[in-house]
Amino acid sequence: MRVLELFAGIGGMALGLERAGMETVGLCEIDPACRFWLREHWPEVPIWEDVTTLTGVEVHERIGTVDLLAGGVPCQPFSSASRGRKAGTADARWLWPEMFRLTQELEPPWVVLENVAQFDGVALEQVASDLETGGYEVQALEIPACAVGCDHRRERLWILGYSDSHRESSRPVNAEVARMPWGDRDAGGVGPEDGLPGRMAALQAYGNAVVPQVAEAIGRAILSQALE
Repeated sequence: MRVLELFAGIGGMALGLERAGMETVGLCEIDPACRFWLREHWPEVPIWEDVTTLTGVEVHERIGTVDLLAGGVPCQPFSSASRGRKAGTADARWLWPEMFRLTQELEPPWVVLENVAQFDGVALEQVASDLETGGYEVQALEIPACAVGCDHRRERLWILGYSDSHRESSRPVNAEVARMPWGDRDAGGVGPEDGLPGRMAALQAYGNAVVPQVAEAIGRAILSQALE
């Protein structure tokens, strides 16, 4: 399954999906420091800089088809750690419309979106409505890092969408993910056990990173469904 990840950060989601058995064929990340680490880990994979200028035509011409479009839309408009007011969907950093545009242009069977737990509410309703309008069945799951054995909570909302080749929705995979054990371990250290080298342990880099183990569990569930 061929994956294009938007808002890739330092590649936590791509790393997890690869561990599940998927292939990273493209990445998009605007932060130059993060792109440095992406190039270190994926030297042969095309890396675009700006999702607002990336087009489906360009993607198809360079890497071909995409089976799964993934992305952690910038969380600053919703995160409790953001400075100043949380403007939500009115924030200029609300880039879901760009991801949805690429979803329409690329028509991947699978869409996976990740964000902070506070994303629930208006933003979730918009994402779900957009995907359903585009022919996707949508399922939202809140999964903390401790559900996959990590020593911190790091609660995140994951939104999965599936559409078949006729652009008709079908029930998305969620049973395996929903059965993941919900641990009760509090936040501890974050480091190499999360799949990221210790030299990347700068606060900003971790703030942009997806826990690879959660992405891996979701990826395995998707592949299991796809092979049925």
